[in-house]
Amino acid sequence: MDYESLLAHRTHTMQASAIREILKVASSPGMVSLAGGLPAAESFPLEIMEELTGAVLAKYGAQALQYDASEGFLPLREALVPHLAARGVKATAEGITIFSGSQGILDGIGKILISPGDVVAVEAPTYLGAIQAFNPYEPRYAEIETDGDGLIPESLDRVLADQRVKLVYLVPTFQNPTGRTLPLDRRHAVAEILRTHNALLLEDDPYSDLRYTGTPVPPIKSLAPENVVYSSTLSKTFAPGLRVGLCVAPAPIQRWMITARQGVDLHTSTFTQALAAEYIAAGYLERQLPRILDIYRPRQQAMFDALAVHLPEDFAYTRPEGGMFIWVEGPPGFDAEALQRRILERGVAFVPGKYFYVNPEGKQNTFRMNFTAADPATIERAIAIVGDAIAEELAASR
Repeated sequence: MDYESLLAHRTHTMQASAIREILKVASSPGMVSLAGGLPAAESFPLEIMEELTGAVLAKYGAQALQYDASEGFLPLREALVPHLAARGVKATAEGITIFSGSQGILDGIGKILISPGDVVAVEAPTYLGAIQAFNPYEPRYAEIETDGDGLIPESLDRVLADQRVKLVYLVPTFQNPTGRTLPLDRRHAVAEILRTHNALLLEDDPYSDLRYTGTPVPPIKSLAPENVVYSSTLSKTFAPGLRVGLCVAPAPIQRWMITARQGVDLHTSTFTQALAAEYIAAGYLERQLPRILDIYRPRQQAMFDALAVHLPEDFAYTRPEGGMFIWVEGPPGFDAEALQRRILERGVAFVPGKYFYVNPEGKQNTFRMNFTAADPATIERAIAIVGDAIAEELAASR
């Protein structure tokens, strides 16, 4: 059969994740992966999982194994109310919807909002997974300019003034891929711009709990609640394999997202949600988070220290106060993909930065590195390899 002729038109906009393809190589034995956004296996609460499972089965019994509401397991939504309030997000249990990871939220938003040709405004660079989620719905993209502090509000204002934008997508805190955090004054400016243009923002916030230094900043959702769909996840603070994402959206958006997801998976795993409910409500998360930060803080510092030693002076890198990523920018004309090929041969992997742009032309000189999945000694050794390869690449290009 000619199976290609059966495919829907939208498949032409669907591509395999470049990061996933890199991770296939990075998972080879002996490879040091600075590529994927993988939480450290040491951060998973393995020692309490048996206790947690027993508590869930004792408390909920067969209910934890049964079909459940599309909105989400009510005890989890109730447990999330104070958890979100501590971040500055006011929500009721009824206003919270649970999805199978925050990636499910991105797809749901795309499904209910984006028609072919609609404009989605994104940071430059932006999260590759969002582009992947939106692409099947055939949007056009408008890039919002960024600098060392993240999104430039004046650029957002111009984008919204120049064209009808269906959705703005941002990762304001410890952004993927750059690690940058939007300062408070810019958050207020963004909130005002959203209200002025009657625009809708999807605020993706998977990393804000992973703060190692500095002072937390409130989410944009707290500054313009009617203009923001807030998305987060427990993947970084519980376990990514459990696939628990959460969303706080204006009521009309929430209703459509629930309707849309019913045709996909009916609801997120009840048992997974029950585990998450007990993890939060019984105080396990509150005790586990400092342990997670103690694992990641020295790893981030090790990468800072190694980059300071091994990168040439004309290379710049971000110094985030948290999150999972550091963004490196080489001089104009530097080819990060050529560097990637060189270091893969030596057992190290990262992600070239061009994949995080909807318009990658001229972005060959950037790359993203993750520090959470390797110990400090391994990070130092890997960055030394990267530094040597950069020197060779620069010499070869002269």
